[in-house]
Amino acid sequence: MEQLLLHLRSLGFTEMESKIMVELAAIGQSSGYEVAKRLGVSRSNVYAALQRLTQQGYVRCGDGEPARYSVLAPEELAKMISGRVQASLAFVESEMPRGGSVSTTFYNVEGERNVMDALIRQLNAAEHEIIVDVWREEASLLRSELEQAERRGVRLLWAFDGGNAAGPGLPWPPLMEREEAEGRKFSFVVDRRWCMLGMRGGEGEGAAQAVVTEHRVLVELLLGHFTQEMVLFELEQDMGPELERRYGHRYGSIYRKYIGSDGEDEEERIELEGSGEHSG
Repeated sequence: MEQLLLHLRSLGFTEMESKIMVELAAIGQSSGYEVAKRLGVSRSNVYAALQRLTQQGYVRCGDGEPARYSVLAPEELAKMISGRVQASLAFVESEMPRGGSVSTTFYNVEGERNVMDALIRQLNAAEHEIIVDVWREEASLLRSELEQAERRGVRLLWAFDGGNAAGPGLPWPPLMEREEAEGRKFSFVVDRRWCMLGMRGGEGEGAAQAVVTEHRVLVELLLGHFTQEMVLFELEQDMGPELERRYGHRYGSIYRKYIGSDGEDEEERIELEGSGEHSG
């Protein structure tokens, strides 16, 4: 019931109008007095809402005393609402002024629904390429939109983590302990123009937040990060044994030199000095 009322309100009906339509659909033809009694609200508010709904065509008012009201059948109601919404959207698209210039900005999107809606809109509008760097959980949520994009001829490049490891990227440790639970990071770049970088899960499963922008700097950073991850991954797949043979125990130190903690760096320095090796 609450979900139905929420969707009706999102379509422009007031809370009172939404409740009246749901009530009429459940009990059938009824007087305004009976509806007000069942909802436990004032008759004046109910009659005012019924008058608006009748004028708009969503509710029918029968002859007789007292007047009895009935809501349209669900398929009729949906068709009428859809037609009016589409007409309004077409008018807004054609008549909205387009002259003002807008500088490229970064903006935050918070909440599961808002993040997914913003992302799905861009995936559906993609024309050339979509680059995806996500965990499997997020990939499964967007499977339909990504498959549709591929069918349209959009190039799709993937990198995703199954959750059993840190992923192909460098596992940088935090500089200090964090109290909040970690979430799953994700990033998308659409047509090398629009990008979203965010996190989902963590504190309160399903929570989501993201940064969205068309700024060239962040787009290029995400493209470079994706390229680096995939090139390193393929090199390790193809040359892993050779890298281990050539560098030996120092292979792991190449990573630790940049991402290790202070203690690890000191341990590596002592080890290198003891073995007579020197860095250039």
